[in-house]
Amino acid sequence: MNSDLDRLIRLQQLESSADEARRKIADRPQRMQELDDRLAAARALVEQAKAGLADAQNRRRADEKEVSSVQTRLAKYKDQLLEVKTNREYQAMLHEIETAQNDIKGREDKILDAMMEGDQLAADLKKAEAEFKVVEKEVAAARQAVEQELTALQRELDKTAEARAKLVADIDRRVLATFETVARNRKGLGIAEAKNGLCTICHVRLRPQVFNDLRRNEAIIQCESCQRILYFAGENAAPVPQP
Repeated sequence: MNSDLDRLIRLQQLESSADEARRKIADRPQRMQELDDRLAAARALVEQAKAGLADAQNRRRADEKEVSSVQTRLAKYKDQLLEVKTNREYQAMLHEIETAQNDIKGREDKILDAMMEGDQLAADLKKAEAEFKVVEKEVAAARQAVEQELTALQRELDKTAEARAKLVADIDRRVLATFETVARNRKGLGIAEAKNGLCTICHVRLRPQVFNDLRRNEAIIQCESCQRILYFAGENAAPVPQP
C-alpha cells in the first residue's frame, strides 16, 4: 500500500476518534443539566407533598378551633334556654342550638376527612422523600461518572493529538493538504473506502478503470463525486469510521 495512503487511513481514524471525544465533551453541560432536572423534579415532588400535608393540617386545625368556638357558643345557648320566658324565644333558641349542633357535626366530618387525607399525604411524603434519596444517590453517581469520562476523554484527546502530530509529519505536504481540504468540506471525512465499485460514503459508482487502479492502493486517487481520497481494504475489511 502507498505509504501516504496508509497514513491517511490511520489519520482519519484518529480524527474520527477525536471528533467523537470532542462531541461527548461538548455534550457534558446538557448531560449535567438533565441530571439537575431529574434531581429538581424529585425535590419538587417532596415539596409538593409537604405543602399538601401542611395545607391539610392547617385546615384541620382551623376546623378544630371553630368546633371549640361553636361548642362554647352551644353551651351558652343551652344555659340561655333555661332562662327564656316566651315560646317564641324558646323556639328561636332551639333553632340556634340546632344550627350550632349541625355546624359542629359538619366540621367534625371535615376534620375526619382531613385526618384521613393527612394520613395519605404523610405516606405520600414519606414515599417522595425515600425516592428523592434514591435519585439523589443516583444523580451523584452519574455526575461522578460524567466527570471521570470527561477526564478520560481529555486524556484521549491529548494522546490523539500527539499521535496525529507524529503521523502528519511523515505525510507528503500536498497529499495532507488535499486530505485536510476535503475533510473540512465533507463533515470531517477526507478519505473513504471503495467497495464493489462504489465510494462507500457518497455511493457514486466509480469508473471501472479507476476502481481497478485503486484496488492496488498504490496511488492517491480521489472520488470524482465527493472528492474524498479512496482506498481499497478488501471485501471483508472494516472501513474507516463514517458519520
